[in-house]
Amino acid sequence: MLEETSGLIGIGLIAIIVIVILSMFFRFVPVGLWVTAYFSGVKVSIGTLVGMRLRRVAPQNIIRPLIKATKAGLNININELEAHYLAGGDVNQVIDALIAAQRANIDLIFKQAAAIDLAGRNVFEAVQVSVNPKVIETPQIAAMAMNGIEVKARAKVTVRANIERLVGGAGEETIIARVGEGIVTTVGSATKHTDVLENPDSISKTVLRKGLDSGTAFEILSIDIADIDVGRNIGASLQMEQAEADKNIAQAKAEERRSMAIAQEQEMLAEVQKMRARVVEAEAEVPLALAEALKEGNLGVMDYYNMKNINADTSMRDSISGLGESDRDE
Repeated sequence: MLEETSGLIGIGLIAIIVIVILSMFFRFVPVGLWVTAYFSGVKVSIGTLVGMRLRRVAPQNIIRPLIKATKAGLNININELEAHYLAGGDVNQVIDALIAAQRANIDLIFKQAAAIDLAGRNVFEAVQVSVNPKVIETPQIAAMAMNGIEVKARAKVTVRANIERLVGGAGEETIIARVGEGIVTTVGSATKHTDVLENPDSISKTVLRKGLDSGTAFEILSIDIADIDVGRNIGASLQMEQAEADKNIAQAKAEERRSMAIAQEQEMLAEVQKMRARVVEAEAEVPLALAEALKEGNLGVMDYYNMKNINADTSMRDSISGLGESDRDE
C-alpha cells in the first residue's frame, strides 16, 4: 500500500514538472503565432521566433504586420521589419502606409516609409493626405493698405502631402507663416483697401505665384480667402499719435522757455536788490562825509542848511505829486 502511494506521488510530481516545462516552453516559444503565420503563407521558422525573443523583440509586433503585408501582396523582408522595430519605429504604421500607397498607386518603398517614420512623421497620415488633400486654415491676418486702412483676412489653404519631401521638408507652420506673409505683402501693395475688398481673388493669385510650398512637405493646390473685413484706420491713428507727440514736445519746450524766463527774472530781481543794497550802503556814508567836511571846513554851515532846504523842498514836491520815495527810486 505504501509503495502504491509513493508511486502515485512520483507520477504526480512528474506530471507537474512536465506541465511547468511545457508552459514555459510555449510561453517562450510562440508556437501559436508560428501556426498562424504558417497558415497565412508567411514562411518563418521557430528558430527565428526564438531568436526574436532573445533579441528582446516582441514576435507578434513583427509577424502580424508581416502577415498583413503578405496578404496585401507586398514583398517585405522580416529582417527589415525587425531592424526598423529595433530602431524605434512603428512597424504596423509603416505596413499600413505601404498598403495604402499600393492601393492608391503611389510609389512608396519600405526604406522610404521607414525613413519617414523614423523622422517623426506619421507616414500613414501622409499617404492619406496624398490621396485626400487636407485644408489648413490660417488665423486672422491683419495688414494695412497704402491709404492707412487695416484689412483683416483669413485664408484656407488646400495642400497635398509630397512623399518625396517628407524627410527634411517643412511642416504646416511654415505654410501658414508663408501664406500670412503673402497676404500682408499683397494688401500692403494695394493703393486703397477697397481694391482688396472688391477683388479678394487678387490675394490668392498673388500668393500662389510666390511658390510658397518650396522646401516644404506639402504641395499647395489652392488658396481661398474665407473671410475678409475692414479693421482700424491705422494711418489716421498714427497721425493723431504723431500730432499728440508733437504737441507734447511743443508744450515741453514752452515750459522750458517759461522756466528759463522765470529764472532770469529772479536773477534780475536779485541783481536789483543787490544794487539797492549798494545804494543804501552808499547813502549811509553821506552823513559821515558831511560831518567830515564840516569838521575840516570844506563845507560851510550855510551850505549845509541850503542843502537841507533843497531836500525838504524836494520831499514836499514829491508829496504833492503823490510820489513816494520808493516810486521815485523806481
